[in-house]
Amino acid sequence: MRLIIATENTGKLGEFRQILTDPPWQVVSMRQAGFAGQIKEDGTDYQENALIKARSVHRVTGGLVLADDSGLSIDVLDGAPGLYSARFAGKDAGYPEKIARLYQDLRPFRPELWTAHFVCALAVIFPDGSTETVLRQVDGRIAPVPRGEGGFGYDPIFYLPERGLTMAELPETEKNRISHRGLALQALASLLLDRL
Repeated sequence: MRLIIATENTGKLGEFRQILTDPPWQVVSMRQAGFAGQIKEDGTDYQENALIKARSVHRVTGGLVLADDSGLSIDVLDGAPGLYSARFAGKDAGYPEKIARLYQDLRPFRPELWTAHFVCALAVIFPDGSTETVLRQVDGRIAPVPRGEGGFGYDPIFYLPERGLTMAELPETEKNRISHRGLALQALASLLLDRL
């Protein structure tokens, strides 16, 4: 079954391919499926943004389209960077710059207050145009310093107290099983298999 992923983020696309490895999935990027446009993410929450992306790609490609919107939410920063996680510290900023900016913003607060959440919304559009969404969250803290070489994005600073590791320090298979995106994909894969 061909599943078009509405993302240009190579890290996310890699995670989708790692998690959805078993048949019947044939994961392809939106570019491979023929979508060449830009998508304006102007929703008011993660689920709205995921639906915007999925609908944009579905209008051009048809078929089965999956999109995600995800982000890092830090409690003492009133949920920031949140919906703006990818654009935090500027549209062209890399993750080292984004992480440095977060630490700067966190400086006035004691580290024990740095509770955080990774949130992932997935939206799927079926060939007939109907939709389903899933939302999952993982709770943790911001690590005092980045640690680990795995994953991507904010993984090196997202600390899981019950494991004593950041997301970037987890083995890939474990991260994919317990991460916000992994949990959302597992739930959505079951829903897709039931529906199709």
